[in-house]
Amino acid sequence: MVIKSVLSEYSSTPPDQPGRVKIDADGPLYDLARVKALAANEDQILVWTAKCRKDVLNLFDSDLVQVAELIQALTTADYIDSEWCENGRGALAACDAYRIRRQETIPATGRSMTVSYFVKFAIGKTGRLVLMVSCHV
Repeated sequence: MVIKSVLSEYSSTPPDQPGRVKIDADGPLYDLARVKALAANEDQILVWTAKCRKDVLNLFDSDLVQVAELIQALTTADYIDSEWCENGRGALAACDAYRIRRQETIPATGRSMTVSYFVKFAIGKTGRLVLMVSCHV
């Protein structure tokens, strides 16, 4: 597989192998306050992979306002790790992965339960977009 380009702001040497590859980092690659500032405007969120588009459609009916709200609720304690991710079209992004747990009322039952969301994103090379790579439960 030939990698055409790195589309994330973080662009240290990408891996030679295909697929997701962990990045040895002491913490997030992107300042969470900066990501939140970008994501405050849902027009600055780009759902970057086909799987993420499908997941956002299923979870939120493609409503990026709800994706933005998830990002706004993240804390540094929610950080999992960082890894290189592909978009399926030969481009790479260095991403931070987070897990957030929220209490939500399930419409079908009216009961409250804890829902864990996993989100993975990068800041785009221009510094003006949040590239959403993953958003699922």
